Amino acid sequence: MVKWVSLFFFFIGIYSLQGQSPVEIDDAIDHRDFMPSDLLYFVDTTNHISFKEISSQDFKNNFQRHTSYQNSDFKENASYWVKLVLRLSNASDKFWLLEFYDQTIDSLTAFVPQEEGVYKKIALGDHQRFTSRVFVHKNFELPLHFQNHEPGVYFFKVRSHEFADIRIALRSTNYFIYYALNEYYLYGMFYGMILIITLYNFMVYLAIREVKFIYYIFYILSVALYAMSYDGIGFQYLWPTHPKINDWAVGVSLYSVIVWSLIFTKRFLSARANAPALDRLLTLVIIARTLWFIVSLTVFPKLLTFRVLEIIPLSTIFLTAIVVWKNGYQPARFFVIAYGILFSGFFLRTLVYFNVIPFTIITHYSLHFSFVFEMLFLTVALGDRIRILKDNRDRALKRIISQQRTNIDLKDKVNRELEEKVRERTLEIDLKNSQLEESNQKLIKQSTEINQINSLLDLDNWKLKNKVKEVLEERMHETQMDYGEFSTLYPDDLACYRFLERLKETKAFECQKCGNSKYSAGAQKFSRRCTKCGYNDSITANTLFHGVKFPITKAFYLTYVSVSEKSHLTLETLSEKLDLRLNTVWAFRQKVLERIALMKNKKTSATSWEQIVLDPVKSKFNSKKSQPLAILQK
Repeated sequence: MVKWVSLFFFFIGIYSLQGQSPVEIDDAIDHRDFMPSDLLYFVDTTNHISFKEISSQDFKNNFQRHTSYQNSDFKENASYWVKLVLRLSNASDKFWLLEFYDQTIDSLTAFVPQEEGVYKKIALGDHQRFTSRVFVHKNFELPLHFQNHEPGVYFFKVRSHEFADIRIALRSTNYFIYYALNEYYLYGMFYGMILIITLYNFMVYLAIREVKFIYYIFYILSVALYAMSYDGIGFQYLWPTHPKINDWAVGVSLYSVIVWSLIFTKRFLSARANAPALDRLLTLVIIARTLWFIVSLTVFPKLLTFRVLEIIPLSTIFLTAIVVWKNGYQPARFFVIAYGILFSGFFLRTLVYFNVIPFTIITHYSLHFSFVFEMLFLTVALGDRIRILKDNRDRALKRIISQQRTNIDLKDKVNRELEEKVRERTLEIDLKNSQLEESNQKLIKQSTEINQINSLLDLDNWKLKNKVKEVLEERMHETQMDYGEFSTLYPDDLACYRFLERLKETKAFECQKCGNSKYSAGAQKFSRRCTKCGYNDSITANTLFHGVKFPITKAFYLTYVSVSEKSHLTLETLSEKLDLRLNTVWAFRQKVLERIALMKNKKTSATSWEQIVLDPVKSKFNSKKSQPLAILQK
């Protein structure tokens, strides 16, 4: 009995030392929320005050209630010492616990009173492994144990590198189980809807292969990762043994949400075509947000979760959607609604953060609700876009079909008219053909008669030409011909080469290299190739005209004049008449005279100029004499 009385006075003493009215715990109220303005707390900015000092009687007056506390007053990296005095009612038969709502608190240390004034230290916070928690739950829970219904003084040390919500909830275990089951049920619905929407959009992507669905899927998954990082679900299920990830998960996932949202907006709204200026603005926002993320990640980690800045990209997206919708792009209407709902969610969370509106379940989860409705409306927007494109395609197909029908009718009409015209033209053509056939028969008859007359004329012309040629040749030997008359017999190089060819045929072929007497057609016209050594014998080889640098027709005439005894033409006259230099005429004439002198030395007289054309020197391989040239006189 004495022991129990001592314990009673001990707890009374503890209670009196703390100077706070205890909170009565009654079974009639299953849960109660202690707002920061309801709590007694002390802020240790030095982080050096120990629990022994905090729990001493001399320190009790430092704990104060700050009724004007705002969330924006929270001091980062400072230690918040919270004191809470609880007393269990004699009529209570339930089990009770304390719960901290904020899962992102870095360090949460609970000092739980035990018997005889001893305190038990329990380390919580997201810097501890998830498996070390008392309850396997995303929030931080602490079971309460009371001694003989006496008041218990609980101390909590809260420290975080970013804003931490220090609200504390007092719950019975029955209510906690009910609340936790419903909360996890709603989380299951939330993440299940994200999964379903993701799979749905992935199937649509496989069907139509539009990359904007991939961007939207990345955006949805980023939203899911952000929500899981913020709610503690990710720590519980994805990285429970890596608490360090909690410091980066929210910032990285938030960056991913913003960037994929901007990229999806550019693609879905076709901003480059519908609003080029805003498209460039979206690109600049993506670059700026990426640079901000890199700087936050490497230099100033504190900026990683500076969420107020996200109003800029969200406003840009919302403004772009409104402008594109105003410009007549119908799929943007649901996009505007979706981001309007998301804006509302952010606005409600901001009002709760600044304590403008009270904390409730709806306001706490307003961002989750807005994300769900935003994703639903974005999915509807994508479907509406597909529907509008399908309607436009159907209308275009109908117009094409109607135009094709009109074209077919017009084609049939034109074909009928063309067939009628063809029949008329066919009759006309048949008539014309019959007339042409009759005219053709007449022309054929006339052509036959004309051909007969032409044949007779050709025969007479040939005879006349031969007669003229014979007369000219006779005259050439009897009298001297001028250059014009001589050109009638040898008008061009071809006539000269043919003369040389006939002249060479009067002599047997003898190769100048090997003495072979057989030949074939050479590489050049009128040349002869030795069948043994392949030597090419040109048409002017072994003739007076070999190596001549001026026209052969003029060389022929010079030969003729030089041989003729009746020639009285001087070198100057020949040079002027043949348009050759005087030295050229003199040199070639000397060559002719030397050839004539050579023939005289061999006691061979030249009676005509043709006789001195061929080289009289015998081959070293054959001493045959040349055949007479009389045949060339004809």
